[in-house]
Amino acid sequence: MSTDTPILQVDQLHTHFFTKAGVVKAVDGVSFDVKPGETLGIVGESGSGKSITAMSILGLVPSPPGEIVNGEILFNGENLLHKSEKEMRQIRGKEIAMVFQDPMTSLNPVFTVEKQIIETLLAHEKMSKKQARERAIELLNLVGIPDPAKRLKNYPHEFSGGMRQRVMIAMALSCNPSLLIADEPTTALDVTIQAQILELFKKMQKELNMAIIMITHDLGVVSEVCDRVMVMYAGKPAEFTDTIKLFDNAKHPYTLGLMNSIPKITNKKRKLEAIDGVPPDLRALPQGCSFAPRCKNVMKSCLTADPGYTEVDNDHYVRCLLYEETDEKAVSE
Repeated sequence: MSTDTPILQVDQLHTHFFTKAGVVKAVDGVSFDVKPGETLGIVGESGSGKSITAMSILGLVPSPPGEIVNGEILFNGENLLHKSEKEMRQIRGKEIAMVFQDPMTSLNPVFTVEKQIIETLLAHEKMSKKQARERAIELLNLVGIPDPAKRLKNYPHEFSGGMRQRVMIAMALSCNPSLLIADEPTTALDVTIQAQILELFKKMQKELNMAIIMITHDLGVVSEVCDRVMVMYAGKPAEFTDTIKLFDNAKHPYTLGLMNSIPKITNKKRKLEAIDGVPPDLRALPQGCSFAPRCKNVMKSCLTADPGYTEVDNDHYVRCLLYEETDEKAVSE
């Protein structure tokens, strides 16, 4: 169970990329918090700013061209944006760990799995190489890799996709972090392996009282493991509430579009609906609401006014003019 005091607080985070073609506002005013033992889901299409939000927390945004231009990232009450690179290296891997989206490119192909796990342990924990190796065997066994002592000697290409993902999870959990960021941890995995990995997250979270940020485009994963959800669009939160409220009573037209684009076993005859159009160019966002060009409920004011956040229910926030006090009605296109 989560406590009332957040372990992580992100306030008005803005991360921009300054390119020759213009300024890409990848993260443009994101605020949220995560409590110990809680799982926060961050959902949205590719390019919505999910992964850059995570990279900003860890101080891994490539600079140049990336730069955090505004905001605060408080971890246990301390602003990570004021930390030096040396201080961040002590936090990464030990206190905040991350499971990256593609384990094949995240693992070094020229080193054995043993070397890569032990390197993390020796960097953050006071232990000998022998103790680190024993811990590595324990971790591989924990994530369900058979014959862990033998598999430690293998290279990443000798593992299947699911096994590589398990190795990444083992590395992330090696120092018992208080916050785990999982970026699309089940992408490209079959449903059986996906279920096993999600079950592993639940188990480790319960044992360590670990907070988790689950970045995904899969609403099925969200319904399975997340306590609260932030739906992102074009670098900004579109809707933020607890998981049950989101699935029972989603408000934002974008969230509803995501819901309608997935099949439901209870209604096999229902026609799947696609969201018209494509996400906007972040170098040249449209005036007004960034979702207006794709929205079925668009109003005239949406084309000129950027909506603020409205609390439509207890702890249920929506960034949409439909829920602000106005007499204007939606117009059909």
